[in-house]
Amino acid sequence: MAKLIKKILYTYELTLKTGLHIGGTNASLNIGGPDKFVVRNPIDNIPYIPGSSLKGKLRSLIEISQGTVNKDGNVTDDPTTDAAALFGLASDKNKNNNGAHPSRLIVRDSPLDKDSCDFSNTDLLYTESKTEVSINRITAKSNPRTFERVPAGAKFNVNMVLNIFDTDDEKRLKKTLDDAIKLLEVDYLGGQGSRGYGQVEFAEPKIVVKEY
Repeated sequence: MAKLIKKILYTYELTLKTGLHIGGTNASLNIGGPDKFVVRNPIDNIPYIPGSSLKGKLRSLIEISQGTVNKDGNVTDDPTTDAAALFGLASDKNKNNNGAHPSRLIVRDSPLDKDSCDFSNTDLLYTESKTEVSINRITAKSNPRTFERVPAGAKFNVNMVLNIFDTDDEKRLKKTLDDAIKLLEVDYLGGQGSRGYGQVEFAEPKIVVKEY
């Protein structure tokens, strides 16, 4: 059995270059308000980036960049890929259960830094509303929808933990994580990315290593 030998703690400052929309519940829908809300902490009502959203995007970008996604949109269950090494491979994805192992990467929920910019002029609490209009090319009929976004300039505190076992290639895992973050910076996070949403920038991380 593989033995845990090291935990590498990464702390990043993530800055929004354009507005971010990661969808939350519409349970508190108000008349005249947005049609699509962002996800918020239900205790303090502050937006955050779910760890599942960030981790899923990082993994998908690595898979796409390395050609492990086929034409049907399914991912190969090859345990030798960089994505499988870093993000894990479930046993039910591998018929022979050969190479199946848990994810080496933990991605925490990322809270908004409330002091990162001036939110006093936003029309919603820490967010803005932006109306998008799709137009039927034949009838010219418009279909407006209003999205809630965390505005450009806001910052989030991102925390990740990379677990290193004695059977792992530490250099490979670190490089895969670094490559995924670089890919994300030239792609987008959240929804409506093709419309300009979700461009992000990571500052150099603070790194703490804990050995066992």
